[in-house]
Amino acid sequence: MIIYIMNASKLLMFSAIALILVSVILASDSDDENVFKPAPIPGSQDVLSKAELIQLKGAFGAESVAFDPNGEGPYTGVADGRILKWQPHSQTWVDFAVTSSQRKNCSRPSAPEMEHVCGRPLGLRFDHKTGDLYIADAYFGLHVVGPTGGLATPLVQDFEGQPLLFTNDLDIDDDDDIIYFTDTSTIYQRRQFVAATASGDKTGRLMKYNKSTKEVTVALGGLAFANGVALSKDRSFLLVAETSACRILRYWLKGPNVGNHDIFAELPGFPDNVRINSRGEFWVALHAKASPLARLIISNSWLGKTLLREFNFQQLHNLLVGGQPHATAIKLSEDGRVLEVLEDVEGKILRFISEVHEEESGKLWISSVIMSSLGVYDLS
Repeated sequence: MIIYIMNASKLLMFSAIALILVSVILASDSDDENVFKPAPIPGSQDVLSKAELIQLKGAFGAESVAFDPNGEGPYTGVADGRILKWQPHSQTWVDFAVTSSQRKNCSRPSAPEMEHVCGRPLGLRFDHKTGDLYIADAYFGLHVVGPTGGLATPLVQDFEGQPLLFTNDLDIDDDDDIIYFTDTSTIYQRRQFVAATASGDKTGRLMKYNKSTKEVTVALGGLAFANGVALSKDRSFLLVAETSACRILRYWLKGPNVGNHDIFAELPGFPDNVRINSRGEFWVALHAKASPLARLIISNSWLGKTLLREFNFQQLHNLLVGGQPHATAIKLSEDGRVLEVLEDVEGKILRFISEVHEEESGKLWISSVIMSSLGVYDLS
């Protein structure tokens, strides 16, 4: 009898899921619309397949890129916990820093089950006054390391007595000596990022760290997968990516709206890091575009949590990213207008990108948390 009830319950659950999915398919008013694949973006340029690849060689998952005050680099954090520095003359990567001293078993390029021991550096930013590198480590919180590298020093690892579970990205306000950083979730860790997306979790936070007083406060809470952070050129506002909501929020730091936030841009997919260029425009890297099915899953927490129980990580990730995964980079103006969309539509070279960093020379450095190389695309 118990087995019968369990089977009947499971059948009812799957029937409900099937009904929801069929409803989405029937609701499509276009014969060309595919609920499992994202729609094309009007005006997009399919050019990123021309990017040059720089292999990490024995490393994996470069999340963020940063150049030091001397223009050297880039530096990038990889899945085994190291921060690497690119040497362009010798065309090699060298070890620069780590966030964990416990590195005895941290030799594999990718070992998610060891991230909490080896560290997982995500967002990177240099303080251009001091040359110090600030690091958002997913498991160990906010860290800093000096210009010569080595073992980083922890700055913020917990808040109100609770450890930070998923520190993600940061930006530095040099004028006020403030670091803004994101805590993606108070429930899920980095290796559970698919669960954090599908479950409807909205415990993400934008945090504020005062370098002088060491005080940590919450600037903005209730975020759906708080991710990339970028200050505006005049420091009047800050952008924060809400990955699960497929949008960018603007948090006002100055002016009549100080302390308030609004929607800066709605996006066709899941934003990761946001980086400003020298003109004050913002590049947003999409981990993937969102299909109608993906939007249904992330908008319905019951459905998302049910799928989490029935599908493994890879299966659910495939459902969310839909079709052929490929790179999508979107450039936004200072007021949130789409200026340019660059893609590798067939995913020939670039997929699952995490960050787009524009050098003044016109080169785009494109990183990916899931690939073993960085892309370099020349805008000229």
